[in-house]
Amino acid sequence: MPLQLHIDLLELILKGMLIGIIASAPMGPVGILCIQRTLKKGRWFGFITGVGASVSDFIYALFTGFGMSFVMDLITNPTNKFWLQISGSVMLMVFGVYCWRSNPMKSMGRDGQKKRGSLTHNGITAFLVTFSNPLIIFLFMATFAQFAFVIPNHPVEMAAGYLSIVAGALLWWYGLTWVVSKIGTRFNEMGILIINKVIGSLVIIFSIVVLIGTVFNLYTFQY
Repeated sequence: MPLQLHIDLLELILKGMLIGIIASAPMGPVGILCIQRTLKKGRWFGFITGVGASVSDFIYALFTGFGMSFVMDLITNPTNKFWLQISGSVMLMVFGVYCWRSNPMKSMGRDGQKKRGSLTHNGITAFLVTFSNPLIIFLFMATFAQFAFVIPNHPVEMAAGYLSIVAGALLWWYGLTWVVSKIGTRFNEMGILIINKVIGSLVIIFSIVVLIGTVFNLYTFQY
């Protein structure tokens, strides 16, 4: 039993980190802001921008998780759980298509031309930019449903899971600012568009794979 608990907790942490990366990776307004600040102000200003965004994501993840925990009794039935996971896969696929087709450069501002400001100021402004877009809740709903992330009445495990979402997000922002700082001015608009298309393609492929896997598993169960 202790071994199984350890394995389940590790699985939950890995799922949380993946959710954090999926939530952070698309090049929306805060992604552009992070790249701008990394190029114009320095890597740590870009990373602190990601930290601010991660705090906002953490809050929305908590809201989503608490809301879903009240309806978890509805998915104890395998069929209900199946349809919830199907819905999550479809929502992920729609998100992937949107990410692949979107042009984040339309939302590109001129923040990089302003004075540096403090690290705290950069973090707070990034938090406000991210928090002003509550649509991220739908992405969390999709990933939570597909990964069966919410486990009611297990506060310790869920605390580790939510913290792992932040860890995954920070890992993404750390990696992005590292790459941008190494490439420097060679990181142009085309590079941003390529990142979005690659991320969108990966999300689409992943959603199709898990959709097929979910359908196949139910078919096997019923058979």
